[in-house]
Amino acid sequence: MNWIPSKSDGYLPVGDDRLRLLRDGAQAYPSMLSAIQGAREEICLEMYWVGADTVGERFRNALVERASAGVRVRVIYDSLGSWSLPRYWWTPLLEAGGEVLEFGQVAPWRRHFRLGQLRFRDHRKVLVVDGEVAFTGGINLAAPWLPREEGGEAWRDDAVEIRGPTASQLRTLFYDTWWRCGGSMVHEGVRARPNSASRVFVLANMVYGRPDRTIRRAYLVALKRARRTVDIASAYFLPGPVFLHALRMARRRGVRVRVLVPARSDVLLADLALYDIARILLRDGIEVYAYQGGVFHAKTAIVDRRFVTIGSHNLDSLSWRFNLESNIVVDEPAFARIVTGSFEDDLRHAKRITGDVTAHLTPWVRALAWIAGRLRAFL
Repeated sequence: MNWIPSKSDGYLPVGDDRLRLLRDGAQAYPSMLSAIQGAREEICLEMYWVGADTVGERFRNALVERASAGVRVRVIYDSLGSWSLPRYWWTPLLEAGGEVLEFGQVAPWRRHFRLGQLRFRDHRKVLVVDGEVAFTGGINLAAPWLPREEGGEAWRDDAVEIRGPTASQLRTLFYDTWWRCGGSMVHEGVRARPNSASRVFVLANMVYGRPDRTIRRAYLVALKRARRTVDIASAYFLPGPVFLHALRMARRRGVRVRVLVPARSDVLLADLALYDIARILLRDGIEVYAYQGGVFHAKTAIVDRRFVTIGSHNLDSLSWRFNLESNIVVDEPAFARIVTGSFEDDLRHAKRITGDVTAHLTPWVRALAWIAGRLRAFL
């Protein structure tokens, strides 16, 4: 992979921010590494999956170099998501002066460990550099997001690069988790507050105490207000009855609804449940497409060619109820056109699902799909 971002990649001004859609690791990794290498004061990284592989090592080494140069480097990684990391993996960064926290440590031998705590994960993918440049989306730091020619699996995914004041909101989000995980409270800086005049917003799920379903509510409000189009790209499309009802009501109002899902994901039970969900959607005239180009991991939606959300939040129960998540919402037709173009490109690599989606299944698999569809709240 060429780890240097292309100079021709432009940014779209949206209010006081400049935005750029990044497709896949091929675009995101060079941009993220370039931002890290240019850090002057601080790097905040919050990541669900850091792989003990080529990608993870490249990012860790970049962080080590900046920490050695005196830049404040702080990392939060999820224990379950990054299960492949050996205990000593972060030692070079710690020795260089960086700080690392493990979220939701999987440690049954510890006195206060509770099995139910395993449900609560930090599923965010956030990088903030100097409080001025930020990245968030669905892309983890692991080899599956590398192009195939680089030894990866070329997972299809989206991320957004933000340059401007909204980056500081993602920094504030990082520190909310950092402090709750026991991190030091020095150099935290000023807490950023959303600008009511902005057209770029940070939405986050918090699971401390009572679950916060901010992202889910934003989706539902957008669906209820939709008048022309709804396009959803979802890696794990396992919505509950309220969300499904909102989609069906939009279609009955005359809204064109298109849902893009994986032909095959990395979770078998999710694939089985999707058969039953697709049957319900097709009954109301909602268009369903199965992506054929490999593992599909994006979490993106466009409503009325204006409202765009991209992030880590899946349309499933885990994201709604148990995970720390982060999404960017952009209210800007010009940015929506860019994301819609990307969505249309994905549709060219997808097959539209029609007819009886379970007709080709054996009775046994059809029964499993029916059961999985009804148990999707637990997947």
